[in-house]
This record gives sequence, structure tokens and C-alpha cells, in this order.
Amino acid sequence: MELHFWGVRGSLPTPGPATVRYGGNTLCVEVRIGSRRIIIDAGSGIRVLGAALAAAGQPVDADLLISHTHLDHICGLPFFAPLFDPATRLRICGGHLTPPEGIEKAMRLSLAAPLMPNVDQEFRAGVSFHDFTPGDDLPLPGGLRVRTVALRHPGNAVGFRIDAGGASVCYLSDTEHPPEGVDESLRRFAAGASVLIYDATYTDAEYRTRIGWGHSTWREGVRLADAASVKRLVLFHHDPSHDDTFMDGIAREVDAARPGSLVATEGLTLRPGQD
Repeated sequence: MELHFWGVRGSLPTPGPATVRYGGNTLCVEVRIGSRRIIIDAGSGIRVLGAALAAAGQPVDADLLISHTHLDHICGLPFFAPLFDPATRLRICGGHLTPPEGIEKAMRLSLAAPLMPNVDQEFRAGVSFHDFTPGDDLPLPGGLRVRTVALRHPGNAVGFRIDAGGASVCYLSDTEHPPEGVDESLRRFAAGASVLIYDATYTDAEYRTRIGWGHSTWREGVRLADAASVKRLVLFHHDPSHDDTFMDGIAREVDAARPGSLVATEGLTLRPGQD
């Protein structure tokens, strides 16, 4: 298993000299397991991933898991170069919407006028859409299965867990911790994971004025990682106001609190079970 971080910022892209080291693209993580490719979320970082895949010149066959359809998680999809290649096969899965709403309708609305110039009519790839209920296991090609869990976020969101080859990664972005203790459903879900990618948008001080917004803090990430006996915590969904200098301070604090923890940066590659 290999993890590649193509976008790590939350809420909206923040390009510029103040965010050049940690990155300004919004959320996109690629998971490679042998020849299989799973992409989690389609923020602006997926454009960079698409450019890399197009440059490689190989047909793309991938599963795209959408945690939810807030714009920072889907804004990059119209600019994902493989969608304009007829050799591409992309399966898009979403589970945060309540029937009769579904992932296909939500995604097509985001790609059509007046939000976009009906860009989906230009796609040449073979694209299919798949809805699920949080808590379902998703069977993927190649015998892989992805576990899912409901997250605490306005409008709902879904977390994912992928286990393969003796390693495991949990992706818990856009979730708010309970008022006291840890979220027991997430503790069970993340138990023993090699890597926990966790929403750490706010500091504790910031969170006090943002209760109910659906995000968490790095200290709560440490508490959950400890309670779930996670091997490595990776902080994710960085607030747009947190520049590189601010993120350096968080990185120092979290490493002191839980040595080996990381603050995600664009371009970060991890090999769970090997690192």
C-alpha cells in the first residue's frame, strides 16, 4: 500500500507564498495497492493527480470515494484530465446523501450550468456512479473491500477504511468530536490502523467559537489515535488561515504530544506497514 497526498487544505484552495510548503490545494488522497488505484475526494488536488496520470500515458482505472459533496471536496473533478480520455474507467462512490438524492445527481449538478458550462458533456471516460449507506462495506475490483462510517458533519459525511497487505488506512475528514471523550464509533472503526488521516482544522482555542461547524482539532486527533491504538496519526484539512509558519507550530506540538505524528503536506508519500 502507498498513500499519496495531492491536496491537504480544507474549505477552499489557498495558493501563494504563505502556503507553499504545506500546500494550498484542497483534499485528495490516492491509495495504491498493487495495480489498483483508489482516490479519496476530488478537491483541487485531483487536478495535479490527473496531470501526473496523463503524463504517464497509461490508461486509468480507478475508484473515486467521495466523503461528501461540499465544494472543497469536489471542485477539482472538472479538471481531472483522465475524464477526457476514452480509455479511462472511473467508478464514483458516495454515501452521505439521503434517498432519493444520490451521488450522480449531486455531481452532475456541480458540473452543469449555472455552476459550470455543462462540462460533463465533454467527458469521454467511462464513468459510473454508486450510492451506499454509511456502515456498508464497498466491494471494489480486485477483491478489495472498503469499510465506511458516518461522520459528524453538517449535511453528513463518510469516513473510509482500507485494509490490504497487512496495512490499513483510515480517512476521517470533516468530522467533529463529541463534547466529552472520543467518538466510540470512530474509535472502533480506526482500531489498530496503520495510518489515521484526521480532520484537524482548528486549534482548541479556535474550536471554542466554531462548535457545530463539523470539524475537529489536532489534540482530539491525538486522543482518538491513542484510544484506537493507531500507529501513525496524520493531520489533514488544514484551515485556510493557517500559513506555513502556523503549521510548523502545530507540527512541533503534535510531535511532542504523540511522537511520529505528521502534518500532511502536498506531495507526502507514505507506505503503511513499511515506514
